[in-house]
Amino acid sequence: MNIGAETPESDSPVRRILIVGGGTAGWMTAASLGWALSALPIEVVLVESEEIGTVGVGEATVPHIRFFNQRLGIDEADFMRRTNATFKLGIEFRDWARIGDSYIHPFGDFGRDIAGLPFHQHWLRLARAGRVAGLEAFSLPILAARANRFAPPSPDPATIESTFSYAYQFDASLYAAYLRDYAEARGVRRVEGKVESVDRDGETGLIKAVRLESGADLAADLFVDCSGFRGLLIEGALQAGYEEWNHWLPCDRALAVPCAHGGPLSPYTRSTARSAGWQWQIPLQHRVGNGHVFSSAFTDVDSARDILMANLEGEPLAEPKLLRFVTGKRKKSWVGNVVAIGLSAGFLEPLESTSIHLIQLAITKLIELLPTNGWDFLDAIEFNRSMDVEYERVRDFLILHYCATERSDTEFWNYCRTMPLPDSLVYKMQAFRERGTVVKYREGMFLEPSWLAVYYGQRVLPERVSPLVEALPIDEVAARAAAMGAAFADAAAAMPVHADYLRALCAQGVVA
Repeated sequence: MNIGAETPESDSPVRRILIVGGGTAGWMTAASLGWALSALPIEVVLVESEEIGTVGVGEATVPHIRFFNQRLGIDEADFMRRTNATFKLGIEFRDWARIGDSYIHPFGDFGRDIAGLPFHQHWLRLARAGRVAGLEAFSLPILAARANRFAPPSPDPATIESTFSYAYQFDASLYAAYLRDYAEARGVRRVEGKVESVDRDGETGLIKAVRLESGADLAADLFVDCSGFRGLLIEGALQAGYEEWNHWLPCDRALAVPCAHGGPLSPYTRSTARSAGWQWQIPLQHRVGNGHVFSSAFTDVDSARDILMANLEGEPLAEPKLLRFVTGKRKKSWVGNVVAIGLSAGFLEPLESTSIHLIQLAITKLIELLPTNGWDFLDAIEFNRSMDVEYERVRDFLILHYCATERSDTEFWNYCRTMPLPDSLVYKMQAFRERGTVVKYREGMFLEPSWLAVYYGQRVLPERVSPLVEALPIDEVAARAAAMGAAFADAAAAMPVHADYLRALCAQGVVA
C-alpha cells in the first residue's frame, strides 16, 4: 500500500490505541477516549516523557470547552479550583483598526431581532441617524465584562439573561494534570518514556509500534499523534506534508511570561496590537498569563521582549519563554493508522483562543469515525475533509483581524492592510460591505455575532441596510432599541462581581 493513500479497508477492529504525547492535546484525547470507550474491549495507552516540556501557554478558551467538560461529567466548581480558572465572556481587542480603538468580541448576541430582521442592521440605521448608543450597549456579555461582573446565563431563552455564553481561562498544565487523573481513573494507562524510533509494516507502510529509549516496544492498531509541533508520527514517520499560511498570518514567534496581578480579576482576555504583532493578557486566579506574538520578518526577539516586559500589569514571575511556529496545517491529519491532534495537526496563532477548540473538534470527529469494527478508507477522507474546513474557516476569521485595519504606522501593519487575501475571505467581506450580510455555513466555529464584532469593531461597515429595515418607522425602532439597551444595562448591573462569584463557586464542597 502507498502510505500517502487513505487508510485501506479491513475487517480488523481497533483493540489498542496509543496516544504519543501528553500535554493538553494528549490528555484531552485520553480522557475522551477513556470516557467514550469504557464499555468496549479497547485499551487506551498514553506515552509521554517528563523530560519533554509542553507548550502549555494556551490558557484561554471558547465556550465549546464547557460542553466538552460537561460531556465528561466534570464538576465545574472542582475544575475551577484545581486549574486556577477564571470565567471568560469574550476578548477585548485594543489598537487593531486604529491606535486608541477598543472593542470586545463577546460570547453572545448583539440585541434581538426587530420585526424578524437582524438587530445590527437596525442599529446601523439608527447610528447613522445619530439616534442610538454604541453597539456594545446591546451585548450583555460586553457590558458585564467591562464592569468585571459575571453570572452564568439563564436557561430560559425568553430572557435577556440567556443571550450569551461563556468560556474559561485556566492554567493549561494544571488542566492536563486534571484530565490525566480523570483518564487514569477510567482505565487509560500511562507509560513514561521517550520515543526513539518508529516500526512500520514493510508491506503496508502502516505503523506497528514505537520503540522507546528504554528499548520497550509499544504496539497498537491506531496511533494518535499528540507530539506537538514536531509531529513525530504524522510528519516524522509518514511525511504528511504541511500547508503554510504565513503569507496571510505573518506572526511566527511568541514570548510568554506569567506575572502577578496588578488589577481586577477581569472575566475576559485582552489582545493589544503592537508594532509587529500583538500581546495577550489572561487573568487566572493565581497569576496573569502574558505573551507577545510577533513576526520575525518585522522585528527581533530583543525588541519583542522589551515590549512585552514593559507592558505587564504586575511583577514578572519567570523569564520569558520563546516559541517558534509556522502557521498552517498538515495536508492530511489522518494518514494510514495515524491521526494527528493538536499542534501536530497544525497551528493557528492564539488570537481567538482556537487551539483547544480544534483539539476538541478533532477528538469528537475521531470518536465518531473510530474504526471499532473494521477499517474503512472513507473514515480518513471524512476526517480530513472536516478538519480542513474547520482550519480554513478559523484561518479566514483570524486574517480578518489583520487585514481590517487602517493602521499604517509600521511596515508590519502596512503589509497586513495591503496583503492579498484568500478568495473565501474576500467573498465574506464583500457580502458584508455591500449588504450587511454575514455569510453563514453549516460547519465552522465562528457564528454571526463573532463576525459582527470584528467587522464593526474594526470599522468594516455595510454600505447600506436592508430595504425592509428602512421601511420600518424609525421612531418605533429607536424606542424599541432604547428599551432593549436599558434591559441589557439592568441585567449586567444585577450580576455579582466576577471575583466574588468565582470565590463563592470555588468554596462549594470545600470543608473548612
